[in-house]
Amino acid sequence: MQDLDQLKEDLRAILAHRVPERVKVNGPDYTQASVLLPLFVKDGQYWLLFMRRTNTVEYHKGEVSFPGGVVDKNDDSLESTARRETFEEIGVREEDIEILGQLDDIPTMTSRFIIHPFVGVVPFPYTFKINKREVEHLIEVPLRFFLDPSQPQSFSIDYEGGIFETPAFMYKGAIIWGATQRILENFINLIMGSGLDI
Repeated sequence: MQDLDQLKEDLRAILAHRVPERVKVNGPDYTQASVLLPLFVKDGQYWLLFMRRTNTVEYHKGEVSFPGGVVDKNDDSLESTARRETFEEIGVREEDIEILGQLDDIPTMTSRFIIHPFVGVVPFPYTFKINKREVEHLIEVPLRFFLDPSQPQSFSIDYEGGIFETPAFMYKGAIIWGATQRILENFINLIMGSGLDI
């Protein structure tokens, strides 16, 4: 495994030397949103931080997701949306987030969002302050887990009255599927395609 500081800089360079794919849609029925993939160092390796959404939020109730939300008219950029929403949902101050770069846009299938994902590093340990209206609890997953050849797995989802098969990363009871799974798959494919040793 390479030096963690060097790995961070390699990730930054990889993200800087590519143009994120943009989703182009016609009409005003899609909502723009940004999320943060929060990397942090624990036990000598990188981990990713997720949150389980409460069952009282409007969209994606009870799902495992990254911190993020809808672009506000007062946000300076898509990146500033990711920073602001991360602070509002899990209490990481905007100045404590080191953005490494941006991934490809991902559309959601049913809720009609276009998600703009950003990869960033946050301090750890940290005094997270979760917004209990939106976040049930936080979930920590080692980044290496997502390189396991057995992941993602096929999983049957009971969603809004229907059952369908979908790819999902499954870690200690946490099922990561949908747009979050597709964002992760893009990120992991980028890492593997670059030959980084994480």
